[in-house]
Amino acid sequence: MKINLTSVFVDDQDKALRFYTEVLGFVKKTEVPLGEHRWLTVVSAEQPDGTELVLEPDAHPAVKPYTEALVQDGIPATSFAVDDVRAEFDRLRGLGVYFTQEPVEMGPVITAVLDDTCGNLIQIAQYK
Repeated sequence: MKINLTSVFVDDQDKALRFYTEVLGFVKKTEVPLGEHRWLTVVSAEQPDGTELVLEPDAHPAVKPYTEALVQDGIPATSFAVDDVRAEFDRLRGLGVYFTQEPVEMGPVITAVLDDTCGNLIQIAQYK
């Protein structure tokens, strides 16, 4: 068994697609119109056949209170692995990305937390 899809709820699919591709460096994999919204996924440029991230519309009434509570408490919605957190932090900060947590060593991992501009905090992690 393996994970093939995971998702983040986003407040605007177009804005999310721009951020996740142009800023974070993911690649659009799937886009299927579904009425008002789309089935929209991105993948790692390094693993185009790997796990897909669904940029899921936050239209369900339970989503906004949930995501707002996570952000208020500083809890990331998900985590992405990177080779070098400090280098990625510098690159993203140079692109204007806002971080709620600068790189911090936590035992076997170094993490930082960014705001994805679409309603989520996202952790980047480097495993030593």
